[in-house]
Amino acid sequence: MANSLLLTNGLVIDTAPEPTVLGTADVLVEDGRIAAVGPDLAAPDGAETMDATGRIVMPGFVDTHRHTWQAGIRAALPDGTLHAYLQRVLGELAPRYRPGDVFAGTLAGSLECLDSGITTLVDWSHIQLSEGHTEANIAALRASGIRAVFGYCYGGDGGLDALAAETGRVHREHFGSGGQVTMAMAALGPEIGGDERALAEWRTARELGLPVTAHLGGHGAESAARGLAFLDANGLMDHPATYVHANFYTDEELKRIAGSGGTVSAAPAIEAALDIGAPPTGRARAAGVPTGLGADTVISGPGDMFSIMRAAYVLERGRPDGAGLGFTVADALRTATIEGAEVAGLADVTGSLTPGKQADLLVLRTDTFGLAAAHDPVAAVVLSADTRNVETVLVGGRVVKRGGALVGYDVPALLASLADSAAHVTAA
Repeated sequence: MANSLLLTNGLVIDTAPEPTVLGTADVLVEDGRIAAVGPDLAAPDGAETMDATGRIVMPGFVDTHRHTWQAGIRAALPDGTLHAYLQRVLGELAPRYRPGDVFAGTLAGSLECLDSGITTLVDWSHIQLSEGHTEANIAALRASGIRAVFGYCYGGDGGLDALAAETGRVHREHFGSGGQVTMAMAALGPEIGGDERALAEWRTARELGLPVTAHLGGHGAESAARGLAFLDANGLMDHPATYVHANFYTDEELKRIAGSGGTVSAAPAIEAALDIGAPPTGRARAAGVPTGLGADTVISGPGDMFSIMRAAYVLERGRPDGAGLGFTVADALRTATIEGAEVAGLADVTGSLTPGKQADLLVLRTDTFGLAAAHDPVAAVVLSADTRNVETVLVGGRVVKRGGALVGYDVPALLASLADSAAHVTAA
C-alpha cells in the first residue's frame, strides 16, 4: 500500500451528516486515513494518483447483520419461512459444519462483501461449535481484509459458566490489542435462548466491555414486549445493544430503545422473504433509533447492499396509507453508510468521508447504461447501481479491488474450496 493516495476528479458523495453530492473533487488518503476532500488537492511527493474521472467516489457500505458463514449454502432455501430456516439451516446443516467449512464460507462471504462495495461487516456468527470453529471464523475475517465486528455466539455443549469462560478466552486471545476486526457479544437471549442465558450474556458483555447484538423484536408482538420488559426489569437496556429485526416493537417501545442508546439493524429483504414481519426501517428512524441495514443470510436473499437498499426503499415507500412516503433515497443511503457505522459502533472510524476516519472507500464507474446520464447521483446509487459498477474498493487505505477485480486473492482456489464444503454440508 502506498503511504499516500490521491483520487482525483471524481464525483464525490459524502454521507455525514446527510448524503450530499459535493461535486467534482479529490480525496487524499494518507497512512490509511482520509486526509482531505476538496477540489484540486496537491499530491504529496511519492503519492499514488488514481484518476476517478467519470466515477462516483463515496464511503464504503456497512452491513450491520450477516451470518457470513452461510455463503456456502447460498439459495438453499428459496420461498421458505423463518420456521423452515430454523429447521433446515440451524437444525440440519449447521451441525455438519467443520472448521474448514466455516473458514471457506466466512472468507468467501467476506470477499463477496468487498467485491460488492461493503467495507464493514457485523458478522453474527452462530456457528461456534468448538474452539476450532471459532479460530477458523476469526482467521477468515482477518484473511479477507474487511473491517469486521465478530459477533461471537457461544454454541458449545457446556452451560452458562462455559459460555462466560469461552467468551472470555476468545476475547483475551484474539482481541486484546484492537485492530481491524473487533468483537461483540452475539446474544441468543432472551427471546431465543431464554432469560437465564440472556443474563449470562449481558453480564459477560459488561465484564469484557463488549457491545451486544441480538435478535430482538422479530418473533411476534408478545415476544417483543416481554423481551424488552425483561431487559428493562434487569437493568440491561443501558448496555450498548443492537436490536436485530425489531419488527414488532410498537412506536413507544422503539422510543424506549432510542432513549436507552440502543440501535436497530433491519434486514428488509430477508424480513419480507421469510415472512418475519414488516421491516422497521422507517418507524425505528422516526422514533430516533439509529438504524442500519443487513443482508442477514444469502440462504434466502441477496448479499449486496444495492439490493438491500432497494428493498428497504420500496418496502418502506409501499407501507399502507402512504405511511412510508417520507422515506427518501438519501435515507436509504444513510442507513447503508454512516448510520450503519453508528449501529456497528464504528461511527468514529468509518461510514463517511470525514478527514481523520479510516479510508474505507468505494469507486463506482458510471459509464454503464444503468448509471449513465443520472440526474441525481444519490438516487442513482440507491435505485440504479449494482455490483457491476463497483470498480475500486479501499479498506483502511488498502486497495482490495481495482479495475473491477479483487486484488491479492486466489479466487478460483477459494471457490473450489467453497464448492467442496457445500457438497459436504448438503450431502444427503
